[in-house]
Amino acid sequence: MKSYLFLVICLVASISFCQEKTYNEKELSITKWIDGTLLSPIDNEKSTLAILIAGSGPTNRNGNQNFLKNNSLKKLAEGLTNNGIATFRYDKRIVKQIQHGKVDKDMMFDDFVSDASAVIDFLKEKYTYSKIYVIGHSQGSLVGMLAAKGKANGFISLAGAGQNIGDVLVEQVTKMAPKLGEEAQKVVDKLKEGKTTTDYPAALASVFNTDIQPFMINWMTYSPTKAIKELDMPILLINGTKDLQVSKSEARLLKEANEKAILTIIENMNHVLFEIKGDDLENSKSYNESFRSISPQLIISITEFIKS
Repeated sequence: MKSYLFLVICLVASISFCQEKTYNEKELSITKWIDGTLLSPIDNEKSTLAILIAGSGPTNRNGNQNFLKNNSLKKLAEGLTNNGIATFRYDKRIVKQIQHGKVDKDMMFDDFVSDASAVIDFLKEKYTYSKIYVIGHSQGSLVGMLAAKGKANGFISLAGAGQNIGDVLVEQVTKMAPKLGEEAQKVVDKLKEGKTTTDYPAALASVFNTDIQPFMINWMTYSPTKAIKELDMPILLINGTKDLQVSKSEARLLKEANEKAILTIIENMNHVLFEIKGDDLENSKSYNESFRSISPQLIISITEFIKS
């Protein structure tokens, strides 16, 4: 019996040893609304840092929203830090505002850029990393481009749009409901002029609600292709072939705008960075399936780019 217990204890100890983390974890508060998690490789505290910027909506540092939990950004951060790259990921400001019941109705796209810029400034001031890379996912791609200019050593776009967000919305609406495409174009044209409008069908209310139009107007003032042209740093553009929201053509537009950028298309990777072998139903369900692993090729591609 004693020998059996000894074997069990040894087994548990060996499992614990194998699962020992290769990095230190620290919670940081950057501004009133921005909190995040810093992961630092134990054997290289002054390594290169990658800052992860989340996509649209009330997305937290792990890549999750209220009813969608996939932990995609958490898995990306941990994967990179296990490869010797420090990472910082943070909650978008609206996450903390929702938690405190104080959502800013006047929030603008520029606020997200200011937040990302503040994160870069804070980490450059408080830490001594050899280099800092910005990784922006989806909406965070444009945010990252604007914040990285003149401050970062490199930029990585994950599923980032190449078109103006207004044109992206018209394209998406047209695909889902062709008859509403023209109506969507009329609204976008108005917003691009800096004007709000109530002249849109009820079916488009969720897309062009008057409450969010000022935010959309601000967002539409930026062109991703123009922004990436202005980046004088190493650039990696990544998209997946199973992305339901951002097509490969968007990454190619960014590549055309900055020919020095490296373009990588990952087979079967979807918008939340998972590998999907099946149909669109499996793809959609994966947005709320945190048990999945993110694409190994994604980790490899980013690691090789940063370390090259």
